[in-house]
Amino acid sequence: MLIRIDTSSTVPLAEQVAATVRRALAEGALHPGERLPAAREVARLLEVNIHTVLRGYQQLRDEGLIDLRRGRGAVVIAVPAQARLREAASQLVTAAREAGFSESKTIALLRSCWTEDS
Repeated sequence: MLIRIDTSSTVPLAEQVAATVRRALAEGALHPGERLPAAREVARLLEVNIHTVLRGYQQLRDEGLIDLRRGRGAVVIAVPAQARLREAASQLVTAAREAGFSESKTIALLRSCWTEDS
């Protein structure tokens, strides 16, 4: 799996690392049980600090997409549907922020979409 970042983007590098993994899960390029590349190797290849990669991995762990353990590395635990929804939610938040929406306005918009589609 290839992790990519765009140094010219305003999106934090750790978030870009996490987004790349989310996308790979959503597209079926990664499956539960597969290991992610070692954070040290990713940091070396991307020419970023290892803590940047680890922050991205920790975010994925907090989202329930990977299991992250010292000595074992990062292992995918999520199902693709969960990853697709998480990626879509992340994109919604980014778009809402760019449009100047508040958190409460964004949630209200999501709720209205939820009730319209029910």
